[in-house]
Amino acid sequence: MNIIESLKWRYAVKKFDSEKKLSETQINTLKEAFNLTATSYGLQPIKLVIVENKEIKKELVTHSFNQSQIIDASHVLVICVPKNYTITEIDNYFSLVKKLRNTSDEIINPYKEFLLADIKNKTQEELFIWNKNQAYIALGNLMTVCAVEKIDACPMEGFIPQKYDEILELNKHNLKSVLVLPVGYRAGDCYMKDLSKVRKDTQEITIEIK
Repeated sequence: MNIIESLKWRYAVKKFDSEKKLSETQINTLKEAFNLTATSYGLQPIKLVIVENKEIKKELVTHSFNQSQIIDASHVLVICVPKNYTITEIDNYFSLVKKLRNTSDEIINPYKEFLLADIKNKTQEELFIWNKNQAYIALGNLMTVCAVEKIDACPMEGFIPQKYDEILELNKHNLKSVLVLPVGYRAGDCYMKDLSKVRKDTQEITIEIK
């Protein structure tokens, strides 16, 4: 099945089969896909929390407007960004660049100084919004990979981040939850399963400038 057919196959699952679980291999594929997501400057200001524990999922569903996907999904992926973003992230990034590419300081330093100045000039609120935008890129990438791998998913903004942060103890990791993606297998009686996908005509949603 090609990529377009895979994207036609996917939909935001409303009911998961609670008896079916993703394999370790499938979860590892999603981890790697998340890690390979493009981010601004390549800084990766995102982290993925993977929840399989049923008791924790029960707690989370209460703070997800009682959406059953949270409890029935095989795993719940929670995309997070730093609560406080500091220049330490920039230092760590360039240390990794040197380690993996053996790039000289002469080449690194001008770019590093530019990023350090950019970060210092932004408020924590501005940095949070910027980092949250990177989380949406990661969400889109994960959804596409899920479609290709025939993993069902349901992207969610409908949850209470503060409660997720408490339950998952994200403060310990300087993190805030921003997006949720339950993954697993669609239930046979999910009412959305066989409905036609509602999309505008391609010509209506695109503008070509030749």
